[in-house]
Amino acid sequence: MCGIVGYIGYNDSKEILLKGLEKLEYRGYDSAGIAVINEQGVQIFKEKGRIADLREAVDPTVEAFAGIGHTRWATHGVPSKTNSHPHQSNSGRFTLVHNGVIENYDILKREYLQNVPLKSETDTEVIVQIVELFVNNGLSVAEAFRKTLTLLHGSYALALIDEQDKETLFVAKNKSPLLVGLGLGFNVVASDAMAMLQVTDKFVELMDGEMVIIEKEGVTIQNLIGETIIREPYTAELDAGDIEKGTYPHYMLKEIDEQPVVIRKIIQNYQDGNGPLEIDRDIVTAMNAADRIYIIAAGTSYHAGLVGKQFIEKLAKIPVEVHISSEFGYNIPLLSEKPLFIFISQSGETADSRQVLVKVKEMGHEAITITNVPGSTLSREADYTLLLHAGPEIAVASTKAYTAQIAVLAILAEVTAKSSGQKVDFDLVKELGIIANAMEVLCDSKEQFEMIASEYLATTRNCFFIGRGIDYYVGLEGALKLKEISYIQAEGFAGGELKHGTIALIEEGTPVVALATQKFVNLSIRGNVKEVASRGANPCIISMEGLNTEDDRLVIPEVHELLTPLISVIPMQLISYYAALHRNCDVDKPRNLAKSVTVE
Repeated sequence: MCGIVGYIGYNDSKEILLKGLEKLEYRGYDSAGIAVINEQGVQIFKEKGRIADLREAVDPTVEAFAGIGHTRWATHGVPSKTNSHPHQSNSGRFTLVHNGVIENYDILKREYLQNVPLKSETDTEVIVQIVELFVNNGLSVAEAFRKTLTLLHGSYALALIDEQDKETLFVAKNKSPLLVGLGLGFNVVASDAMAMLQVTDKFVELMDGEMVIIEKEGVTIQNLIGETIIREPYTAELDAGDIEKGTYPHYMLKEIDEQPVVIRKIIQNYQDGNGPLEIDRDIVTAMNAADRIYIIAAGTSYHAGLVGKQFIEKLAKIPVEVHISSEFGYNIPLLSEKPLFIFISQSGETADSRQVLVKVKEMGHEAITITNVPGSTLSREADYTLLLHAGPEIAVASTKAYTAQIAVLAILAEVTAKSSGQKVDFDLVKELGIIANAMEVLCDSKEQFEMIASEYLATTRNCFFIGRGIDYYVGLEGALKLKEISYIQAEGFAGGELKHGTIALIEEGTPVVALATQKFVNLSIRGNVKEVASRGANPCIISMEGLNTEDDRLVIPEVHELLTPLISVIPMQLISYYAALHRNCDVDKPRNLAKSVTVE
């Protein structure tokens, strides 16, 4: 959540900052602002709402060669122009942007700022006021910034400018993501490399507890006791074209259509030529040495983990538990003797998962991260990484990252199974190829999904998804997709649980989407459909070819039964997309949500 950009160099910074913030819109935000510094001092422009509103507010005649920018997702204080970033110290000398949450800000306010009037309700303003306090007490700006950092408990990515020094940006990081980008005659800072691909593809990773002094011609990284750290830059392997919508009206639709290509790309990256699928031998060894796998994830990634549990248990014969990261971190269960942890995160920056990873490493256990972002925090801090190779995912509602996670989990399970002598009675490469083709068939049938959305969801206030076995997990994801972008109250239920209370919610005309892709429970789920239909529900059965009946609303192509989540989720995604369109919702940036959840 939230995003930071910064620039210092020889070009006008306004447009670079604004374009950078536009690339960070996917992270979720409710306000935006920039601060630029020139010979006249610091000028701040900020607005509640979209970056388009901020553009209108920025004075085009102002020219400045350094500045910082921010998109805010409210944590402390309501969304407003006053609470939006950047924030200034009382004298106006220091200006700051901040991602994260300062857990002890109230204590700091009482201890250091009793006589300092605050203008906002944010934890961020406390930071910039304390920096000014320490400077007024005789410290240099760098010393004051460093001392302030030692007082902060929680997460932060910070960028600070000093009105009396237009040649320097002061930057720091703890838990929240932040990168420094390198150029010739300029340097930049960003929460995400995508924000600054417009000017550079060379970036330096920052680690927790580091402070950076950025100038036009150089970057100095230090720890909190002032020791200089040398770290080589890396080249961001991103294609700027991948983060453009092209001819698509929304990123979400583009990313749904990209899923067949992603599956094929995953095969290419995990296959040795035309040979078998391969992953890092150390990962396979760690998997086989474990007596239990613990999958830790949140949201859509959690749903992918539920599917992955089926793969690993059925193929590799290793017991698996799947846990919601925000719960696991504060209520760790009794662990097995030789646990192995798998963290699933599209961004690799999910704060809930990272706090679990920190605890797991302190306990001495090994961890694997499955992520879409190389060099992300979870990737760096885990022992091993499996990449999704899905390309940038911009829409808040995850689509291609979800199917990529499932595909990579299938590969992990298959390779682990074969390495330990377990029999796998199908060719996964072949089956994934069939799935990619089936995805294309479904993606080419958009009119059908638009009709379903119009028929079932245009005016409803709620919708239920039901399934049994692995279809239940896909139903959970379908419900999440629908609720997050169309704001319809949607819930996923195990078909057999309806009679244990949930069926009381069925009213005349209630849409119930039922998945029927598993032969061994096909008759059972159809029985559940009859139960809700007899109470007035409007059922929409989505079945797999070979299991279909004449009453089914949609039949998806036949694929291997274990792998059906890879294609049965496509209708869930497209129906949700068109439901959101019919209800005039902001598909790519749904209210109150963020792409990269970097606060706990």
